[in-house]
Amino acid sequence: MSRSTERPAPHLPANAFDAPPGLPAPLPAGEHILWQGRPCGFGIAFRALHLTLVGVWFAGLALWAALPAALSGRTLEAASLALPTLAIGTGAVLLLALLGWLSARTTTYTITNRRVVMRVGIALPMTLNLPFALVEAAGCHLYGDGSADLPLRLRPGNRIAYLHLWPHARPWHVNRPEPMLRTVAQGGEVAKILARALAAHREVPEEVAGPIVLRPRVAPGPRLATAS
Repeated sequence: MSRSTERPAPHLPANAFDAPPGLPAPLPAGEHILWQGRPCGFGIAFRALHLTLVGVWFAGLALWAALPAALSGRTLEAASLALPTLAIGTGAVLLLALLGWLSARTTTYTITNRRVVMRVGIALPMTLNLPFALVEAAGCHLYGDGSADLPLRLRPGNRIAYLHLWPHARPWHVNRPEPMLRTVAQGGEVAKILARALAAHREVPEEVAGPIVLRPRVAPGPRLATAS
């Protein structure tokens, strides 16, 4: 009786091909995550959607409408004039707060030893891959609470549409949009991690790469497109 020479297939764990959270696919050999996080609480609502400014605007409109009646001593009339504007303003502030919170909760920023990955989007998630070969420079804007904005300036010739990035884009840089990790906690430490990763990458030959935007199709399966 001859003995079979076939070897049993090696056992693989069930999650061997699962992508880490916030990434579109498993990391290739030699790449590992250095840091992963998301925007702070309502940081997007206050700093991208300007929640405070909207609240002050509606409060000013209500005061403007009610002031003449209040100065004339018609308190009830002044209140009736101010309440509709205050109600609309409250609704607008709550809506912006909800959008900001949802945007923060559905965003994942990842820094690896080779790239920055931004998983963003509420209704239509999008993954933005930025290899370090494309990053010309990185900045850091610290806030008083310790959070920071970390914009990434891309090399000339590499452009991603501002609308693809917003609100994860450096404000007012429309002609040359800059992806930005917005209001990340412990921003100074994250900036150091990013700076060290970029410096280490500069010591090795740069690969030819382009910014990639991954969007889900209506049907199952990802669609890959080069950002313009």
